[in-house]
Amino acid sequence: MPSAHTKSRLGSRGKPEETRAAILQAAVREFAQAGISGARTDTIAQAAGVNKALLYYYFQDKETLYGAALDHSLSQLSAQMMEVLHRQLPPREMITTYVGAYFDFIAGHPFYRNLMQREMLRAAYGSPHMPRLAKRYFNPLSAKLAEVIHAGIASGDFRKVDPMHFVPSMVALVIFYFASAPVMKAVSGVDPLSSERLAERRAAVLDFVSAALFRRVESAGGRQ
Repeated sequence: MPSAHTKSRLGSRGKPEETRAAILQAAVREFAQAGISGARTDTIAQAAGVNKALLYYYFQDKETLYGAALDHSLSQLSAQMMEVLHRQLPPREMITTYVGAYFDFIAGHPFYRNLMQREMLRAAYGSPHMPRLAKRYFNPLSAKLAEVIHAGIASGDFRKVDPMHFVPSMVALVIFYFASAPVMKAVSGVDPLSSERLAERRAAVLDFVSAALFRRVESAGGRQ
């Protein structure tokens, strides 16, 4: 049996998956906090427990590492949201389950939301990563959500809405709250990210989406 001294260590090339994962986790944190221009690969390497040379062994430059950090974060979101979308649920329950799960993910992953906010701003001026991210993650999720909405319209559960407009509006209900949290705190003096406020906001988002999308049953038994 090899001794502890001869076993592969994190920071060597002997544990590539663990080393790569550690670098990506550190990169997501650094890019979320400083953006690609302000992020330092020295800081990422130190946080990951590797030397800088090994970081560049896995990722050829900072731009490549930044793109991998985006993929790492979005793959987590996509996996969780697609799992919800593939459940066998009625349209109404599917939408509320999806929105609730999406809210919970964004609330629970501050580095993800900060990283994506920075990338959205960068994309406005031409990000080399956005076309790939859209094709790999955003488009499949949007297409699946559109299927759910069309199914709900066909069944009479949903009002006739255009998914191309409704889905971004639904996402914005969640994202804008977190993006504007510092402003809301300055204005109100209350922390919008406290557990109590987050629970209230989650309920408010679900209520808003339901009111905007669901057809109401009339007292006589018909639908409006």
